[in-house]
Amino acid sequence: MNIHHHEPQGHGHAHHHHHAHGRVNPEIARSRDGVRAVSVSLAVLATAAAAQTAVFVASGSVALLADVIHNFGDALTALPLGVAFFLRSARGERMAGVAVVLAIAVSACVALYETVERLIHPEHLTHLGLLGVAGLIGFAGNELAARYRLRAGHRLKSAALVADGRHARADGLVSLGVVASAGLVALGARLADPLIGLALTALILHITWQSWRTVSSGTV
Repeated sequence: MNIHHHEPQGHGHAHHHHHAHGRVNPEIARSRDGVRAVSVSLAVLATAAAAQTAVFVASGSVALLADVIHNFGDALTALPLGVAFFLRSARGERMAGVAVVLAIAVSACVALYETVERLIHPEHLTHLGLLGVAGLIGFAGNELAARYRLRAGHRLKSAALVADGRHARADGLVSLGVVASAGLVALGARLADPLIGLALTALILHITWQSWRTVSSGTV
């Protein structure tokens, strides 16, 4: 007589899968997110700065020059930060934060020099309509980059990225200063351009101090 023993099959193994394939190492995910945030904001700022440069060449506005210098500097500070995220280096991220602060400080010095030069040797501004448009381009580009960086910086707990985001947001206000400069010069106030350039330099120095506090404390 044949006795068949039916062993339960195919039931035990289903409970031993851990589904690891659906997970990503948190450090790798943070690295990818950081690189993405830096890359997108870099592209936005570089595009805005390039458009503004063309208008500066045509108009000769020192207020716009301060804005252009700042936007290019803002775009370049993304490079060491992007490398730090790519390498998943906490030390590199801190160093990138310091680089952000140094870039802001250097741009303040350059803007101050150009402003003093224009006060001593005033020049007649042209293409005021284009100048106003350039300022609006700068504001839009910086605000977009700032929102992207700040969101990513808070999400990733990155003091350097938050500092860079605040830097971009303040740069947006600097760009609005360019719009004001174009309007006042159009109304006949020739010294408005270098005076606004001077005010923007003071604002950049204030941003330098705020950014240094954020980066040195390491808190977001």
